Amino acid sequence: MRNPIIRPLNAAAAGFSCLNGNILRRTNVHGMPAALGIELTNHCNLKCPECNTGSGLITRSRGYMSTVLFEKIISEAGPYLYNLNLYFQGESMMHPQFFDILGECRGINTTLSTNGHFLTEENAEKIIASTLNKLIVSLDGMDKLTYNYYRVNGDLDTVMAGIRNISESVKRNHSSLEFVIQFLVNRMNEKQLNEARKFASGMGASFKAKSMQIINKDFYEKWLPSQGRFARYRKTGSGYSIKSRLQNQCVRLWFNPVATWDGKVLPCCFDKDADHVMGDLNKESLRDIWMGEKFRNFRKALLTGREKIGICTNCTSGI
Repeated sequence: MRNPIIRPLNAAAAGFSCLNGNILRRTNVHGMPAALGIELTNHCNLKCPECNTGSGLITRSRGYMSTVLFEKIISEAGPYLYNLNLYFQGESMMHPQFFDILGECRGINTTLSTNGHFLTEENAEKIIASTLNKLIVSLDGMDKLTYNYYRVNGDLDTVMAGIRNISESVKRNHSSLEFVIQFLVNRMNEKQLNEARKFASGMGASFKAKSMQIINKDFYEKWLPSQGRFARYRKTGSGYSIKSRLQNQCVRLWFNPVATWDGKVLPCCFDKDADHVMGDLNKESLRDIWMGEKFRNFRKALLTGREKIGICTNCTSGI
């Protein structure tokens, strides 16, 4: 049984480290990550054009996290975590041992984000029976043409059926699962926001409209919604840039790193292609990596020149 005092004490230490970093420019950390993202796989069934994985721009190798590595990570990080995200690049539910892995998360506030193609009646029941706390399902269009404009290779009927399976299972089992329907707003689907919001309400889900990242610099005009409040970028004299002023500060570097399917530790969820590997969990402990020299140097680089770090140019922090 985990000591209930560990998590709040660790979170306080993380908060102290964050303040020290962003105000006093100190790069060391106290305690362990209070949150963590784990990539179960970077395989995906879709070909979304502005996703590193779906577009094929991702250069790192593809695979599935071993259950042994996952158990190692949870044994090290679990006692300290307030939140665990079981997603990064790829579709997590494609992992052959997905439900075995989900069973290892007992006692940790856990979130899953999925494209919704694997929410069969059986899988919906398994999710509700698990200890998953939050489920996010992406629904980026209310008709097939609009949906497939971005969700290439997707099937709207399958996703809609999956959402209904979850909704019905939640009601049938009186589940406390937090169910969220997410809408990635772009120029093609922005007129369907109200329709999507009503659909989510009918399914007993909350609704989240999310700004869309754009990785192909030639397609800002194609994807940016006309409603500026949903656009992550603004037009400048030389093109487009992130709305954030990219101030030399960050919260993620003191709270929540990401582990890739093959055990690489990344500074945050915006390092899609693992350009900044802080360490390897197959060879090192998470604690040693988190407090290690590479992480300290990366924090220093951000605190002195965030605008020079490529992965920050898509970051929503500061918007």
